[in-house]
Amino acid sequence: MKDVKIGESWKKVLKTEFEKAYWEELTDFVRSQYLTDRVFPPAKNIFRAFDLCPLDKVKVVIVGQDPYHGEKQANGLSFAVNDGITLPPSLKNIYKEIHDDLGIVSLQSGDLSRWASQGVLMLNSVLTVLANKPASHKDKGWELFTDAVIKTLNENRQNIVYLLWGKYAQVKGEVINREKNLVLTSGHPSPYSVHLFYGNHHFSQCNNYLVKNGIKPIDWK
Repeated sequence: MKDVKIGESWKKVLKTEFEKAYWEELTDFVRSQYLTDRVFPPAKNIFRAFDLCPLDKVKVVIVGQDPYHGEKQANGLSFAVNDGITLPPSLKNIYKEIHDDLGIVSLQSGDLSRWASQGVLMLNSVLTVLANKPASHKDKGWELFTDAVIKTLNENRQNIVYLLWGKYAQVKGEVINREKNLVLTSGHPSPYSVHLFYGNHHFSQCNNYLVKNGIKPIDWK
Protein backbone atom coordinates (compact mmCIF):
# COMPACT_ATOMS: atom_id res chain seq x y z
CA MET A 1 0.00 0.00 0.00
CA LYS A 2 2.30 2.73 -1.25
CA ASP A 3 -0.41 5.39 -1.45
CA VAL A 4 -0.88 5.73 2.32
CA LYS A 5 -1.38 9.43 2.97
CA ILE A 6 0.75 9.76 6.07
CA GLY A 7 3.68 12.10 6.77
CA GLU A 8 6.87 11.07 4.94
CA SER A 9 8.94 10.54 8.11
CA TRP A 10 6.40 8.01 9.33
CA LYS A 11 5.86 6.38 5.95
CA LYS A 12 9.57 5.62 5.74
CA VAL A 13 9.81 3.78 9.09
CA LEU A 14 6.40 2.09 8.88
CA LYS A 15 6.66 0.86 5.29
CA THR A 16 6.84 -2.80 6.33
CA GLU A 17 3.48 -2.41 8.11
CA PHE A 18 1.88 -1.23 4.88
CA GLU A 19 2.96 -4.46 3.19
CA LYS A 20 1.36 -6.79 5.75
CA ALA A 21 -1.85 -8.72 5.17
CA TYR A 22 -3.67 -7.06 8.07
CA TRP A 23 -3.06 -3.62 6.56
CA GLU A 24 -4.70 -4.60 3.28
CA GLU A 25 -7.70 -6.02 5.14
CA LEU A 26 -7.89 -2.92 7.36
CA THR A 27 -7.76 -0.45 4.48
CA ASP A 28 -10.38 -2.41 2.52
CA PHE A 29 -12.65 -2.38 5.57
CA VAL A 30 -12.14 1.32 6.35
CA ARG A 31 -12.60 2.36 2.72
CA SER A 32 -15.88 0.44 2.48
CA GLN A 33 -17.09 2.02 5.73
CA TYR A 34 -16.45 5.54 4.44
CA LEU A 35 -18.28 4.71 1.23
CA THR A 36 -21.37 3.23 2.89
CA ASP A 37 -21.71 4.91 6.29
CA ARG A 38 -20.78 7.98 8.36
CA VAL A 39 -17.30 7.61 9.77
CA PHE A 40 -15.22 9.96 11.92
CA PRO A 41 -12.86 11.69 11.63
CA PRO A 42 -13.10 12.91 8.01
CA ALA A 43 -10.86 10.67 5.89
CA LYS A 44 -8.32 13.46 5.32
CA ASN A 45 -7.75 13.63 9.11
CA ILE A 46 -7.17 9.93 9.83
CA PHE A 47 -3.40 10.48 10.03
CA ARG A 48 -3.50 14.08 11.22
CA ALA A 49 -1.60 13.28 14.43
CA PHE A 50 1.31 12.03 12.33
CA ASP A 51 1.15 14.86 9.81
CA LEU A 52 1.38 17.50 12.56
CA CYS A 53 4.10 15.67 14.49
CA PRO A 54 6.91 14.12 12.38
CA LEU A 55 8.86 11.22 13.86
CA ASP A 56 11.98 13.26 14.63
CA LYS A 57 9.96 16.01 16.36
CA VAL A 58 8.11 13.80 18.88
CA LYS A 59 8.70 14.89 22.49
CA VAL A 60 5.55 13.56 24.16
CA VAL A 61 3.08 10.79 23.33
CA ILE A 62 -0.48 10.85 24.71
CA VAL A 63 -2.27 7.57 24.07
CA GLY A 64 -6.05 7.56 23.65
CA GLN A 65 -8.48 4.81 22.70
CA ASP A 66 -10.67 5.65 19.70
CA PRO A 67 -12.03 8.86 18.14
CA TYR A 68 -15.07 10.69 19.46
CA HIS A 69 -18.17 9.41 17.68
CA GLY A 70 -20.31 12.57 17.82
CA GLU A 71 -20.99 15.01 15.01
CA LYS A 72 -17.98 17.22 14.10
CA GLN A 73 -16.02 16.14 17.20
CA ALA A 74 -13.14 13.94 16.03
CA ASN A 75 -10.24 15.64 14.25
CA GLY A 76 -7.54 12.98 14.25
CA LEU A 77 -5.90 13.90 17.57
CA SER A 78 -6.54 11.88 20.74
CA PHE A 79 -8.71 13.69 23.32
CA ALA A 80 -9.13 16.68 20.94
CA VAL A 81 -12.25 18.04 19.26
CA ASN A 82 -12.71 20.54 16.48
CA ASP A 83 -12.55 24.23 17.31
CA GLY A 84 -15.94 25.54 18.41
CA ILE A 85 -17.16 22.16 19.66
CA THR A 86 -18.12 21.81 23.34
CA LEU A 87 -15.25 20.34 25.32
CA PRO A 88 -15.82 16.66 26.21
CA PRO A 89 -15.62 15.79 29.92
CA SER A 90 -12.20 14.10 29.63
CA LEU A 91 -10.66 17.15 27.98
CA LYS A 92 -12.22 19.47 30.58
CA ASN A 93 -10.60 17.33 33.26
CA ILE A 94 -7.24 17.45 31.47
CA TYR A 95 -7.45 21.25 31.37
CA LYS A 96 -8.31 21.31 35.08
CA GLU A 97 -5.27 19.20 35.93
CA ILE A 98 -3.06 21.47 33.82
CA HIS A 99 -4.38 24.45 35.76
CA ASP A 100 -3.91 22.76 39.12
CA ASP A 101 -0.45 21.49 38.18
CA LEU A 102 1.03 24.44 36.29
CA GLY A 103 -1.22 27.34 37.28
CA ILE A 104 -2.07 28.16 33.68
CA VAL A 105 -5.49 28.48 32.09
CA SER A 106 -5.81 26.46 28.88
CA LEU A 107 -7.29 28.00 25.77
CA GLN A 108 -10.95 27.11 25.43
CA SER A 109 -10.45 25.53 22.01
CA GLY A 110 -10.44 21.75 22.07
CA ASP A 111 -8.41 21.48 18.86
CA LEU A 112 -5.07 20.46 20.32
CA SER A 113 -3.06 21.04 17.16
CA ARG A 114 -1.25 23.72 19.20
CA TRP A 115 0.23 20.89 21.26
CA ALA A 116 0.82 18.60 18.28
CA SER A 117 2.87 21.25 16.48
CA GLN A 118 5.19 21.41 19.50
CA GLY A 119 5.94 17.70 19.39
CA VAL A 120 3.02 16.05 21.21
CA LEU A 121 1.92 12.94 19.31
CA MET A 122 -1.76 12.57 20.18
CA LEU A 123 -2.16 8.92 19.29
CA ASN A 124 -5.45 7.08 19.39
CA SER A 125 -5.13 3.29 19.37
CA VAL A 126 -7.98 3.05 16.84
CA LEU A 127 -8.04 5.80 14.21
CA THR A 128 -11.63 5.62 12.90
CA VAL A 129 -15.14 5.08 14.29
CA LEU A 130 -18.73 4.89 13.03
CA ALA A 131 -20.97 7.82 13.90
CA ASN A 132 -22.66 7.31 17.28
CA LYS A 133 -21.14 3.82 17.70
CA PRO A 134 -18.15 3.92 20.08
CA ALA A 135 -15.48 1.25 19.55
CA SER A 136 -17.18 0.16 16.30
CA HIS A 137 -13.81 -0.12 14.52
CA LYS A 138 -12.13 -1.94 17.39
CA ASP A 139 -10.21 -5.15 16.54
CA LYS A 140 -10.15 -4.43 12.81
CA GLY A 141 -6.39 -3.91 12.61
CA TRP A 142 -5.78 -0.36 13.80
CA GLU A 143 -4.40 -1.63 17.12
CA LEU A 144 -1.69 -3.60 15.28
CA PHE A 145 -0.71 -0.46 13.38
CA THR A 146 -0.57 1.82 16.42
CA ASP A 147 1.34 -0.84 18.39
CA ALA A 148 3.88 -0.71 15.56
CA VAL A 149 4.01 3.10 15.88
CA ILE A 150 4.94 2.86 19.57
CA LYS A 151 7.45 0.08 18.86
CA THR A 152 9.01 2.20 16.09
CA LEU A 153 9.31 5.20 18.40
CA ASN A 154 10.84 3.00 21.07
CA GLU A 155 13.45 1.70 18.63
CA ASN A 156 14.29 4.97 16.88
CA ARG A 157 13.96 7.65 19.55
CA GLN A 158 14.68 8.25 23.23
CA ASN A 159 13.97 10.87 25.91
CA ILE A 160 10.28 10.87 24.99
CA VAL A 161 7.61 11.36 27.67
CA TYR A 162 4.73 8.89 27.42
CA LEU A 163 1.49 9.86 29.18
CA LEU A 164 -0.48 6.65 29.71
CA TRP A 165 -3.84 7.33 31.31
CA GLY A 166 -5.94 4.32 32.20
CA LYS A 167 -5.30 0.58 31.96
CA TYR A 168 -5.82 0.42 28.20
CA ALA A 169 -3.04 2.91 27.46
CA GLN A 170 -0.76 1.36 30.06
CA VAL A 171 -1.01 -2.09 28.48
CA LYS A 172 -0.31 -0.57 25.07
CA GLY A 173 2.81 1.09 26.48
CA GLU A 174 4.34 -2.01 28.07
CA VAL A 175 6.89 -2.23 25.25
CA ILE A 176 8.43 1.18 26.05
CA ASN A 177 11.98 1.24 27.40
CA ARG A 178 11.69 2.94 30.78
CA GLU A 179 15.44 3.56 31.03
CA LYS A 180 15.58 5.68 27.87
CA ASN A 181 12.22 7.45 28.22
CA LEU A 182 9.87 8.78 30.90
CA VAL A 183 6.64 6.81 31.27
CA LEU A 184 3.97 8.45 33.44
CA THR A 185 0.83 6.53 34.37
CA SER A 186 -2.39 7.37 36.19
CA GLY A 187 -6.13 6.84 35.97
CA HIS A 188 -8.01 7.99 32.88
CA PRO A 189 -9.39 11.57 32.86
CA SER A 190 -12.94 10.41 32.13
CA PRO A 191 -15.51 11.28 34.82
CA TYR A 192 -15.60 7.63 35.93
CA SER A 193 -11.94 7.52 36.95
CA VAL A 194 -10.91 11.17 37.20
CA HIS A 195 -10.27 10.81 40.94
CA LEU A 196 -7.33 8.60 39.89
CA PHE A 197 -6.19 11.24 37.37
CA TYR A 198 -6.34 14.47 39.34
CA GLY A 199 -3.15 15.33 41.15
CA ASN A 200 -0.89 13.24 38.91
CA HIS A 201 1.27 16.30 38.08
CA HIS A 202 2.11 14.74 34.73
CA PHE A 203 2.43 18.05 32.91
CA SER A 204 5.03 19.51 35.27
CA GLN A 205 6.89 16.18 35.45
CA CYS A 206 6.90 16.04 31.66
CA ASN A 207 8.34 19.52 31.23
CA ASN A 208 10.92 19.01 33.99
CA TYR A 209 12.14 15.86 32.24
CA LEU A 210 12.33 17.58 28.84
CA VAL A 211 14.29 20.51 30.27
CA LYS A 212 16.64 18.15 32.11
CA ASN A 213 17.40 16.48 28.79
CA GLY A 214 17.98 19.75 26.94
CA ILE A 215 14.63 19.68 25.14
CA LYS A 216 12.30 22.67 24.89
CA PRO A 217 9.30 22.12 27.20
CA ILE A 218 5.68 22.08 26.00
CA ASP A 219 3.46 25.14 26.38
CA TRP A 220 0.36 23.35 27.68
CA LYS A 221 -1.91 26.41 27.32
